[in-house]
Amino acid sequence: MTNERHSRSVDAPESAVRSVLGGALRARRGPIAAATVLFCGHQAGEALVPVLVGVVIDRAVATGDPGALVGWLALLGLDFLVLSFCYRWGARRSWYADVTTDQSLRLQVAERVLDPRGGAETGRLPGELTSVAVNDAKRVGVVAFALPLGIAALAAMAVAATVLLTSSPVLGVLVLVGTPLLLAAVHYLGRPLERRSGPEQEAAARASGVAADLVEGFRVLGGLRAQPAAVTRYVGASRAALAATLGATRAQALYQGAVLAANGLFLALVALVGGRLAASGVISVGELVAAVGLAQFLVTPLQILGWVNGRLAQGRASSRRIADVLSAPYAVDVAREGNPHPTRALESSPHELGKGELSARGLLSGVDLELEPGAHVGVVCADPADAAAIVRTLARETSTPAVVTLDGTDVATLAPAVSRRRVLVAAHDAVLFSGTVAETVGAAAAGDVAPALAAAHADQVAEVLPDGLDSAVSEQGRSLSGGQRQRLALARALAADPPVLVLHDPTTAVDAVTEARIAAGVAALRAGRTTLVVATRPALLAATDRVVHVVDGRVAAGGTHATLLADPTYRGALG
Repeated sequence: MTNERHSRSVDAPESAVRSVLGGALRARRGPIAAATVLFCGHQAGEALVPVLVGVVIDRAVATGDPGALVGWLALLGLDFLVLSFCYRWGARRSWYADVTTDQSLRLQVAERVLDPRGGAETGRLPGELTSVAVNDAKRVGVVAFALPLGIAALAAMAVAATVLLTSSPVLGVLVLVGTPLLLAAVHYLGRPLERRSGPEQEAAARASGVAADLVEGFRVLGGLRAQPAAVTRYVGASRAALAATLGATRAQALYQGAVLAANGLFLALVALVGGRLAASGVISVGELVAAVGLAQFLVTPLQILGWVNGRLAQGRASSRRIADVLSAPYAVDVAREGNPHPTRALESSPHELGKGELSARGLLSGVDLELEPGAHVGVVCADPADAAAIVRTLARETSTPAVVTLDGTDVATLAPAVSRRRVLVAAHDAVLFSGTVAETVGAAAAGDVAPALAAAHADQVAEVLPDGLDSAVSEQGRSLSGGQRQRLALARALAADPPVLVLHDPTTAVDAVTEARIAAGVAALRAGRTTLVVATRPALLAATDRVVHVVDGRVAAGGTHATLLADPTYRGALG
């Protein structure tokens, strides 16, 4: 089960947050601009409805002119057609901007997480990264939908103010002065919501990450009888997420209630002033109807502005979380100049990637390894942490002072993806992806996978599955036993046939007889190819040419497995 790490990178600077949100919107400026124009047409059409109704009353109903009535009603019908058309197509363009922005950000997060240089996962559980890529990207995408609506709402208020100024300067001034004050109040009221949105998403992501972590390690928890502790851990994370969600919901409720109350008071004031003007004869009955209708109409753009402000607050909070992932420092150094044609190296066959002469100096405080081409060497570490450190260094999962060269080339001058293709590290907890057995083993195969399956005794796994090599493997291989997963993972590494293969405890979940056969099969298949086995299993070590014994970060002894067995310290380190 993955250990939960609490070390976090420094929060992304404000410029990075603006870059995420602004960049996402700029990339969709075409659809956003089109949606803005169409929504403005819709809102303008909506604002004209009460105006036209007032005109119908003054120029057709009051005068009793049937021709004028038909003409103005036709114009009113045309207005409805235009505003309906504008809304339909504006919504389509806005939704397009929304979903494409969401998709683009998800791809950016996925690309950063999958970058060979790593680092984005530091301090985060897989579920948290999933939450950022899904929930936070969606919240930023909604901003692309909300922005045209907000601009259109402002345009609608401008149309309403213009009409009111024309019919009554008093009402027009009231709207022009009151609207900015109301918008400022709405923006101020949205600040608590923005402050709470970040912690809410953080707590929800943490709960999701803990849940994914526990599901992944369910079998281990069952074996350790640690289900109560796991439940307690998840309950704590879930309650924290619930508390954060309730806090954000309370802020959302207070915000919406305050916005609604402010809108109502403002509109009541507009209606009151308009009614007094009509009663005193300053404006006509039709103009009063138009004024009251415009006052009622203003409810919608004002509510839209409140909703848009809330989406902007949440979008900014989510942009910060996305920026934290995208700006996370890399775990390994970026490839330096002098990269010897990495693209060509990736496209070449494994046998063209070099002879497999590996030199590793400074792996630990006192561990240097020299592997000649075709060597089959074992490494036994008294401390499992030393073994893990050696494997991480050779896999380039972190930046270290160690100097590793392959055929005389410093691997630090290669892009991580290239160096890992040349020095393939097969971790003992390697993850299997969903697909068939054949697809799993052949993911990076250099040729026929049958020899690799046989060497890892994974062909026996295929034989017991209902559809053989076409049998489905669930995500992370959860449909298989631990031993079956290990053998398929080993077969996948062998099928890749890299110049240098590093195996880390590849048989901890198989029985002794099968382990001995796998050790012989790996040695036979990798004959002439360089292989480093970091393990404590006697069967694997007996198949190597020589073994290096590491104690307290230093090489304590070296020789064949048979000769080292005379050393009680060495025997004590074996599993």
